[in-house]
Amino acid sequence: MRWSRSLIATLRDDPQEAEIVSHKLMVRAGLIRKLSGGLYTFMPLGLRALHKVSQIIREEMDRAGAQEILMPALQPAELWERSGRLATMGPGMFRLKDRAERLMALGPTHEEVVTELLAGEVNSYRQLPCTVYQIQTKFRDEIRPRFGLMRAKEFIMKDAYSFDTSLEAADASYQAMYDAYVRIFTRCGLDARPVEADTGDIGGKWSHEFMVLADSGEDGIVDCPACGYAANQERAERAAAGGSLPGGCPLEAAAIPAATTTCAPLAEVATPGARTIDDLVAFFTCGADRFIKTLIYLVDGKPVAALVPGNRDLNEHKFKRLLGAKKVELADEATIQKVTGAPVGFAGPVGLKIPTYADQGLKGASDFITGANKADTHLIHVDLARDTSVTAFEDLIVVRAGDACPRCGKVLQLKRGIEVGHVFKLGTKYTESFEAKYLNDKGQSELMVMGCYGIGVTRTLQAVIEQSHDANGIIWPVSVAPFAVTLLLLDPKDPTVCAVVDTLEKALQEQGVDVLVDDREERPGVKFKDADLIGCPIRVVAGAKGLAKGGVEIKLRTSKDFDLVPVEHAADTLTALIRKLTASLNT
Repeated sequence: MRWSRSLIATLRDDPQEAEIVSHKLMVRAGLIRKLSGGLYTFMPLGLRALHKVSQIIREEMDRAGAQEILMPALQPAELWERSGRLATMGPGMFRLKDRAERLMALGPTHEEVVTELLAGEVNSYRQLPCTVYQIQTKFRDEIRPRFGLMRAKEFIMKDAYSFDTSLEAADASYQAMYDAYVRIFTRCGLDARPVEADTGDIGGKWSHEFMVLADSGEDGIVDCPACGYAANQERAERAAAGGSLPGGCPLEAAAIPAATTTCAPLAEVATPGARTIDDLVAFFTCGADRFIKTLIYLVDGKPVAALVPGNRDLNEHKFKRLLGAKKVELADEATIQKVTGAPVGFAGPVGLKIPTYADQGLKGASDFITGANKADTHLIHVDLARDTSVTAFEDLIVVRAGDACPRCGKVLQLKRGIEVGHVFKLGTKYTESFEAKYLNDKGQSELMVMGCYGIGVTRTLQAVIEQSHDANGIIWPVSVAPFAVTLLLLDPKDPTVCAVVDTLEKALQEQGVDVLVDDREERPGVKFKDADLIGCPIRVVAGAKGLAKGGVEIKLRTSKDFDLVPVEHAADTLTALIRKLTASLNT
């Protein structure tokens, strides 16, 4: 391809709306252009790279035994009503009505559609296992689209769905997809780590996310360097702490006796206007860990209390899983007033008449400070065992760096990551709703067991750039680069140089090598900068000076040095180099 006849426009400056490096580089390198918030047009270079990511995915899905299909993006809302997700998906789902006033949805995912499909196509155990996949545009009405393709309203996704006769068979399908994902991300040149994850709106009992480690990542990853345990912060667990939490803060400033082995009787302290932990820390002049926060939630419409240490945050995902709830949300002011008898900021566990769950780290907690369920008042000397009725002690808080690993007890670390893939064990969540059954070998009807598996194709493309770049631009792995070779024609008016470039371009194309010839009437410096910016793995420079010295310059994007190769050997040298680069990515 010739640059002068291509729709390739690079930019010198970073776009104002771009917040992270990969977004800036995709715009500057002419891969994408913004239409509106969360909506992007793929330009020729970007689309070539996207097609290569998609091809790798297709090859590995086929290798794992999956069959490609294509389902409608526009879906009848009644399918989502049958699964119960029309209500739980919330405003993130695009909803619209057709001319017959039927409610429709633009698909954010396709569990309902594919289950309805397989329920009508599969009737015997002989047709199972069956795994289908598609690569298709999805829609999610992000409240704040950002980071380019990372959080967009319209994006391309590979979603696959497995159907099996048993949980054991479903485990085998899950493992096959898990292994395929490892190969896919390796071939894309990504360092993607599988971590345990929350199942979210998709549902199911178990899932793994594939995370690309990056400081710009929106997800927290809890990691144990000692045993390899890793989980998304939404899912991460910690080892249970023994005994009570640390005490010893200088409560004398508030005329309260210091903590003792035997907890003193409850006492009220007037705390006018002190609603937050920061307010209370300042008032009592002690650490936040001496307080117990009482959070009132509506769990499927019913009030439930959660108790966590004052210096920690409740993990709502854990709380929702613990209670097996469809919807968990903080209670409104009226509900809090009704349940506790006090305004927001003064709730406490003493005397509560609703189910109350406490974090496991509070088991045995004594001599703590809580709200008094009375305006402008707190209680001191609270002993949970003596003064409250806790329904259960569970792991409820957001795990952070320094907590103990649930597997080996060593200290956990916290990193940031970009989610590029997610695999789920769904069980019969959807097949039960859609009566997706088969006849077993005894003629008995049984529910199919499902798994689902997603890869953000457009997100994966940007993640490659986020993980592989330098100050000069993108550094593409050869497997997904728009072109394997950028051939710079430095003297476009020199017939000899042009003839060399024409011959080399043709030889490379005959050997199946993608090559972009920069034949523009531009200064060499401009061409060098653009070559680094668009980041093709190999740069070849053909100019009168180089030819006079004996050949063309061949340089890897990752290297500072180049080799001068005779023209007659250049094509073979380049194809051998490309094979070597490709082999390093294959498994």
